[in-house]
Amino acid sequence: MPISDIPILAMLRQRLEWHQERQRVLAENVANADTPNYRARDLAPLSFDRELAAASLGLVRTEPGHIAAASGSQFETDSGGRYEVRPRGNSVTHEDEMMKVASNQMDFEAAASLYTHSLELIKMAFGKS
Repeated sequence: MPISDIPILAMLRQRLEWHQERQRVLAENVANADTPNYRARDLAPLSFDRELAAASLGLVRTEPGHIAAASGSQFETDSGGRYEVRPRGNSVTHEDEMMKVASNQMDFEAAASLYTHSLELIKMAFGKS
């Protein structure tokens, strides 16, 4: 089985590619901050719901006294789309874009670290460390 077929590594690699593309889109927003009628863009969040559902084992209540598994999230998504638009029609705010860039960079570094550590564990399992 090639390493690229391991589901967690494939998901991490896809996550790294998503962060790389998001960084490009955010850089375009900053570069066009003074362009009239330019609308800030962002990527849709990456979802692994299908892959996680296929990989997860699920929880089973074997006794009536056990707590049932929680489903869903207690948080709601904010899809208000509130963006400032300047008189020239531009919706890029430097502060917001730089916050997104910093957050994206931290998430990329975390995914890269997980990917690297996963590869090191596989090497160690094969005795090639």
